[in-house]
Amino acid sequence: MSLRLETLQVAKLAPQLLGDSAELVRDFVLGQLDPSGGFLDRDGKPDLYYTVFGLDCLHALSATGSAEIPTEQIASYLDSFGCGDDLDLIHLSCLARCWAALPSVPAKATGVSPQVLDAMLTRFEACQTEDGGYADRPAADQPAGSVYGSFVALGAYQDLGMLPPDPEALAAFVATTARSDGAYADGGDAGAATLPVTAAAVALLRNLGAPGINQASLLPTGALTASGTTARWLRAQCHPQGGFLAVPGAPMPDLLSTAVALHTLAGLEVSLAAMTEPCLDFIDSLWTNRGAFHGHWADDVVDCEYTYYGLLALGHLSVWAR
Repeated sequence: MSLRLETLQVAKLAPQLLGDSAELVRDFVLGQLDPSGGFLDRDGKPDLYYTVFGLDCLHALSATGSAEIPTEQIASYLDSFGCGDDLDLIHLSCLARCWAALPSVPAKATGVSPQVLDAMLTRFEACQTEDGGYADRPAADQPAGSVYGSFVALGAYQDLGMLPPDPEALAAFVATTARSDGAYADGGDAGAATLPVTAAAVALLRNLGAPGINQASLLPTGALTASGTTARWLRAQCHPQGGFLAVPGAPMPDLLSTAVALHTLAGLEVSLAAMTEPCLDFIDSLWTNRGAFHGHWADDVVDCEYTYYGLLALGHLSVWAR
């Protein structure tokens, strides 16, 4: 299962906790759709990055019949980018993800055309670095890989129906970014680890075959288990009032870190029972009756990205909620 579908499968459980409020979320998300077919960023402009989250929100809500996807309108927006020659690598991966998420349309039943597919693959291959990872810019400009760039690359390859050319080298690179406390830093010399990077690293290793990596002694045996060092580090970032911190000592928890922490812990088969009620209280504190979620307590803007992270977090907590 791809990185995108793995999170989407869980986000589809969120309406169990949202109840009638799922309709509010649907109305908010559709209200963020620009006439051009793209979803709005925080400045009110259509953007591919936010279109990813708008589409995934609608997919998550469509399981209850509460959301229909305006397929042809969005397909027209995606077509305007052609092969993505003018996009940076992050937005190019978003273009791939959007095509993967878009239901078939009569005029483009296969989504990405062969020409666009070849052009995208060429761009992603240019970002593969000698250390086995991927950079978020061409390797000629950024010779060292990063966890974030590698996460983006794997997701894009999966969305295009492919695998990276050397998945074993990619897994080995990610393993080198592990710290002794179980967290991961975004590249060899990037400094402090963060929760989102740690979650991305675990997702990469699990998708690329973490058991094989452990057997090859690239990670300490048992590191990626419910009682391993990574799970302990993640649990330590849980705020007493619910939610998770992006880095140790952060002034407040945030919704992105909370969603990916819950997703990662669930993947490591850690019980979420003890943290369910505090995390539900935290998420409720970010809810607005517009049908969206703020990113953190000091955030005064709502968007499709954090709303999707709200759905992902609620999806995981719905399994444990009393």
